[in-house]
Amino acid sequence: MARVGTLILIVTAQQRMSQHQHQTVDSIDSVGVVGAGTMGSGIAQVAATHGYDVIVRDIEQEYVENGFETIENSLGRLGDRDSLPDGEDTETIRNRIKGTTELDDLADCDLVVEAALEDLDVKRDVFADLDDIVGDEAVLATNTSTISITSIASATERPERVVGLHFMNPVPIMEGVEVVVGEKTTDEITELAHEFAEALEKTTWESDDKPGFVTNRILMPWINEGIRAYDEGVATKDDIDAGMELGTNVPMGPLTLADHIGLDICLHASETLHEELGDRYQPAYLLKRKVEAGELGKKTGKGFYEYE
Repeated sequence: MARVGTLILIVTAQQRMSQHQHQTVDSIDSVGVVGAGTMGSGIAQVAATHGYDVIVRDIEQEYVENGFETIENSLGRLGDRDSLPDGEDTETIRNRIKGTTELDDLADCDLVVEAALEDLDVKRDVFADLDDIVGDEAVLATNTSTISITSIASATERPERVVGLHFMNPVPIMEGVEVVVGEKTTDEITELAHEFAEALEKTTWESDDKPGFVTNRILMPWINEGIRAYDEGVATKDDIDAGMELGTNVPMGPLTLADHIGLDICLHASETLHEELGDRYQPAYLLKRKVEAGELGKKTGKGFYEYE
């Protein structure tokens, strides 16, 4: 079941720079995360892995602890496969991450990446609070996958310093980060967003602030059409996934990918795009039925497939 926990990524610079100086990634020293969900814990892990001190903030200590457990399990698997950067070990990385339930602990942040629930009101509340708490030089970024950067930025007095940093799931594994430019985002802040993602050894691409950006604008119709093909008896679910994997060289077919993303997340993204862009983004009936039945994919043990 989804919960309204807020996850925010904070970055604190060693030295504050004046408003007239050009900010670069070298100004970023430590990263904080609030609300230890799937995306937030992944962002925190990757930031700590690349040398940043991380602060994790959530509304309940239990949520922070759950996030730490996720991070520790992921680091353990990467360590077992010798997949950590040279000179890094799981204990050192883990020790760079601290936890808190106090939003005021973010006051000295220079960069904040919000990864809260995909709900405009929730995100606007987070950004309004951060706008009051952090310094004038702080950059506010959002990990949203579908919601307008401009709409989120309008909750602040610094819309020119708000940018989209859309990490892919799972964050420690996926290489890409989508940088989304709001209506008032400056070139300097856009460049800083690219540089920060690249410092985490990610590869970036850039999107204008249009519904769904690049990734979900194309991905959600693809997933929904795969679900419709299965529901209408075009092929078995295995053959639909195999046909797309072998026929288009994608690593996962649409039904497997939907299970990994979470069927509730796919439905919410599809509904948002449907509202903004019309009937071509209408969610598949079977997707809605699965979500109503509580079969949300890998995280619940059952979606289109079953998982242990």
